[in-house]
Amino acid sequence: MRTRVLVAGGGPAGMMTGLLLARQGVEVTVLEKHADFLRDFRGDTVHPSTLEVIARLGWLDDFLKLPHSEMREVSVTMGGRRVTFADFTRLRVRCPYIAFMPQWDLLDFLYGKAAAYPGFRLMRSTEVTGLVIEDGRVAGARAGDLEIRADLVIAADGRHSRLRAQAGLLPVAGSPPMDVLWFRLPRHEGERVPFFQGGLGSLVTIDRGDFFQLAYTIPAGAYDELKARGLPVLHDRLGAFVPGLRDRVGELGWSDLRHLAVRVDRLRRWHRPGLLCIGDAAHAMSPAGGVGVNLAIQDAVATANLLGPALRRTGPPAERELAKVWARREFPARVTQAFQTMILRDLYPRRLSDDTTTHVPAIFTAFRALPPLRHLMGRFVGMGVRPEVVR
Repeated sequence: MRTRVLVAGGGPAGMMTGLLLARQGVEVTVLEKHADFLRDFRGDTVHPSTLEVIARLGWLDDFLKLPHSEMREVSVTMGGRRVTFADFTRLRVRCPYIAFMPQWDLLDFLYGKAAAYPGFRLMRSTEVTGLVIEDGRVAGARAGDLEIRADLVIAADGRHSRLRAQAGLLPVAGSPPMDVLWFRLPRHEGERVPFFQGGLGSLVTIDRGDFFQLAYTIPAGAYDELKARGLPVLHDRLGAFVPGLRDRVGELGWSDLRHLAVRVDRLRRWHRPGLLCIGDAAHAMSPAGGVGVNLAIQDAVATANLLGPALRRTGPPAERELAKVWARREFPARVTQAFQTMILRDLYPRRLSDDTTTHVPAIFTAFRALPPLRHLMGRFVGMGVRPEVVR
């Protein structure tokens, strides 16, 4: 089989790249290893930068018809004190808020739009198993017994990317600030709880309408130690954050929790002849700020903007053209990771007995003294560094 561009991975980076290239008339095949997009506890924050991309494509009204909730500011409660961390209301965009939407709805939406272009193809239940390399150049990829030749392979296969490893592109690992336990609890009508709270660990709560989706942060590598202490200890810790949820917390078992071992890394170089890595394959992000999906979308927009003209010509794009994507997007990824792992590190526990309210990040003191900073943080979180505009 042959295609002009082969995209490995049907996540936000892969689907948006395939969509935008097909929109330019480029033949694209996206491989997705699963039969559908239904995966729990994936990134589900759609930031103003992504909403602006969708608006520029002319699809915003359709997108906002999908079930979602909106958050116009991010507030953090530490030691009973509430601080507004980021305010999006002054952003000069069409949607000055974060939309919370299950990732499968976002991906289904992108696929529905992409499928309208004749050059787009999505192959489900097709997992990339290796690269085809000829004369030092990536010439395609294999998926089981299927060999797919392509002028460009885009690795968007996530933080455990098989393709980047086979290509010899090794990441620089950062210090993971935490691990995360994801779980759900039923929500009663009209019930409200704080978005972020500190204590023995920290708790993020997302209102999903008829249920809460929660993330409990623990020290990196401490999951086995927490399990050894037993469920009653976990129930007490979680119940202390929101006493009104204590009865529902008491029904949780270990099988109800999804453990995410946070990984933060990035490639020194995102490309080699015939191959480009984007999204988590190029820079695995911490969940802090929910920015991973939106950085992936920004990578996709930059890829289509910079490589679209080359891909409309005959022959494979030159490596110097692939390097333009890396040069454009590496700095935003590096700055965002530094913010996640350094500026916000005091938000997260250093050991299981650590009370995070005793070491509030210095940036929060500045926010209390200078409230207008929340608008600058709203721009950083909501739009990111060097936001991309669809051409």
